[in-house]
Amino acid sequence: MTRVKLIKRYKRFLADVEFENGTTLTAHCANTGAMTGLTDPGVKAWVWKSDNLKRKLPWSLELIEMPSGLVGVNTAQPNRLVKEALQAKKILPLAAYDTIRPEVKYGDKSRIDFLLSAAGLPNCYVEVKNVHYSRKKGLAEFPDSPTARGARHLSEMVKMRQLGFRAVMLYIIQRTDCQSFSLCADNDPQYITAFKSATAAGVEAYAFGCNISSREIVLDSPLSFIAPPE
Repeated sequence: MTRVKLIKRYKRFLADVEFENGTTLTAHCANTGAMTGLTDPGVKAWVWKSDNLKRKLPWSLELIEMPSGLVGVNTAQPNRLVKEALQAKKILPLAAYDTIRPEVKYGDKSRIDFLLSAAGLPNCYVEVKNVHYSRKKGLAEFPDSPTARGARHLSEMVKMRQLGFRAVMLYIIQRTDCQSFSLCADNDPQYITAFKSATAAGVEAYAFGCNISSREIVLDSPLSFIAPPE
C-alpha cells in the first residue's frame, strides 16, 4: 500500500487523495457508511492499486491513519478475513464446520455472507459486519449510521433459527485502538431492537479485532462484547 493525504471523500464511493510527490487522483472508497471522524481533509491514509485493468478506478482507499492507530475502511475486507479464518479454524465457535459457502441466497431476497455445514451439525448462517466507528477511547461501535438493511438481516436470521439452524453475527473491528465493542443505540434504535429480538431467539454474536499494518490485515483475537443497554 502507498501512504497518501486525504483531500476529501464524497458521493460515498469516491475519495480524492494526494501522493507525497504532489500527484492527486480519485480512489474508490468501498464503504457506504458515514465514516464519522475518519474523513477530515488532510488526514493521512493508505491506498492500494489493483492489477485489474477493467477497473475504472485502479486505486482503493484502504486505511485511515488516526493518532491512536490504523483504521480499515474497506468494507469488503472483513468477508475476506473471515473466510481465511474459517478455513484455518481460527474462529473457535465455528471451527467444527468444514464446508464454507459464500454469498448463498436465503430468506426474502437476501444473501448470507457464509453458509457453513458439516456432518452431524445444523447448518450455520454467518453474517459479517464491518466496524470502524469509535467515539470513546478503546470502544468500537456499530452502526455508525442507520441501517435498515442490517435490521432486515437480523430478522432473516431469526427465521433461520426458527427452522432449527444456527445463526451467527460476526462484528469485525477494523481498528487497532479498540479493546471492546458495543452497539450504538443512539445511531439506530431500530437496529438495537432487532438485535435484542435476534439474540433472544438464539442468534449468536461475536466481536473480533484485526491486526492491521500497511502490509496486511488479518483477523485477530475476540474482543469484549458489551451488551446494549436495556
